[in-house]
Amino acid sequence: MIVIEHLSKSFAQPVLLDVNLHIPKGCLYGLIGPGASGKSVLLKVITGLLRPDSGRVLVGGQDVHALSELELQIFRKRFGMLFQNNALFDYLTVGENIAFPLRRLFQLDEAEIRERVEERLRAVSLPGFADRLPAGLSGGQKKRVGVARATITKAEIVLYDEPAAGLDPVTSQRIFELLRDEQRASGATVIMVSSDLDRLLTVTDRVGMMYKGRLIFDGTTQEAKESREPRVRQFVHGLTEGPL
Repeated sequence: MIVIEHLSKSFAQPVLLDVNLHIPKGCLYGLIGPGASGKSVLLKVITGLLRPDSGRVLVGGQDVHALSELELQIFRKRFGMLFQNNALFDYLTVGENIAFPLRRLFQLDEAEIRERVEERLRAVSLPGFADRLPAGLSGGQKKRVGVARATITKAEIVLYDEPAAGLDPVTSQRIFELLRDEQRASGATVIMVSSDLDRLLTVTDRVGMMYKGRLIFDGTTQEAKESREPRVRQFVHGLTEGPL
């Protein structure tokens, strides 16, 4: 589904270095690694928001960075995204926030938009929240609204960047379970960046670890837990002694 070949990207210094990765269709893929290892930049390159210096990204056989700007706009309809800070508009209601991608990307009548918003709110256990403002929501509720917005277009690929950042452990676990249940129900291909490994590894099918711009591990979740590669072992098991 998503094939990354010899991908490199630099700003003032290298951020991605010869990354090669294949993410199967319908996979819930966890992307882990220390801060500033290239995880978020990789997500932006996959969606075409950033252009690589070399290498290519194929999504369903389509070369992302060979597309024109108009073709990229159409291509991005295939994606749903949840950002670290939720990126909710404070001046819009919950319902308007969730409906935003539909209004921006598709031409639908208001009745269908309302129906889809209500369905998404029920799916994330927030029925009746459409007319509330984000300022009145808890951190966990804002994350749920973000999930509803990321999935309302029924995108075939969904990207989550730190979906449980700043949440307490119980709320964090509920968010990860919600994301897993959403993925299982939709069959979407999901890439999830998270520092909350204890909970992330309870829902993923496969895991990749970035380290200083390189992908140093790619395998099943169980293989990640059992890896003897020192940097992977240290990061996954939270060891204080090691090469990181």
